[in-house]
Amino acid sequence: MTRQPGQWRDIDAPPAPPPPARVEKGDLRFTFINHSTTPLQFDGLNILTDPVWSKRVSPLPFVGPRRHRPPGIRFDDLPPIDRVLVSHNHYDHLDVASLRRLQERDAPRIVVPLGNAALLARYGIRNAIELDWWQSEDGITAVPARHFSSRGLSDRNRNLWCGFVIASQSGNIYFAGDTGWGTHFQEIGDRFAPIRLALLPIGSYLPRWFMQPVHIDPQQAVDAHFALRAETSIAVHFGTFALGDDGEEDPVWELKEAIVRKGNPRFWILDHGEGRSIPPIARSERGRTASSIT
Repeated sequence: MTRQPGQWRDIDAPPAPPPPARVEKGDLRFTFINHSTTPLQFDGLNILTDPVWSKRVSPLPFVGPRRHRPPGIRFDDLPPIDRVLVSHNHYDHLDVASLRRLQERDAPRIVVPLGNAALLARYGIRNAIELDWWQSEDGITAVPARHFSSRGLSDRNRNLWCGFVIASQSGNIYFAGDTGWGTHFQEIGDRFAPIRLALLPIGSYLPRWFMQPVHIDPQQAVDAHFALRAETSIAVHFGTFALGDDGEEDPVWELKEAIVRKGNPRFWILDHGEGRSIPPIARSERGRTASSIT
């Protein structure tokens, strides 16, 4: 009754060229497919976060939030995927159809927070590892987030949600998933610095009285960059699904203003389908990375 939704366009953009099949040791490449779906390529490994290629993020295929633009990379153009990280069970992050396609094509190991392996198993997806907050497996650590979980009317908060830190040989990578503001950013930075790359959500933040507990806004995303002591941050979770009252372009404009206002840190906003190589961590910080993924 009180919503004031921003403007969204329907954009039929062509897909970007495929990412490379692999990158070499020491390199780190990021591709923004859109929303929270991102391939991370480093040290010969390919990790995919919250893969969603479906047209709607809903329990029903004919109703619910729909795409306002296609994925920036076609599914068939993905490089081979070794690991998948799923931050929580909301439909815009845990997309069963996309996970099934990945299982059939690459059989990657899927890392999920507690309670979600059983959910995946109900759909025939069985190659999942569950982690509690601060628990690690093969160089991947589940870290706290301030959010919630549900896929229906009767399962609220029965499954855990999380962010992830990935340890690479040349710097750690933080994927926030969905989260509101909290002291966890500082604690993650204290435990895992140097963070070479942080993936921070900027969309679905309005109205603040409703979204503030579970989604940071663009200004808080810049605050998180500093709390984490990240060397490079990249914006995710925007420009694809209209999930809040912020319009398609609102998160980007507010983030640009916050970046300038807070001293112009290295915080990138990529086009859909765009990929970039991430600068190496500062020489003074090298040698402090955690045990890396293999």
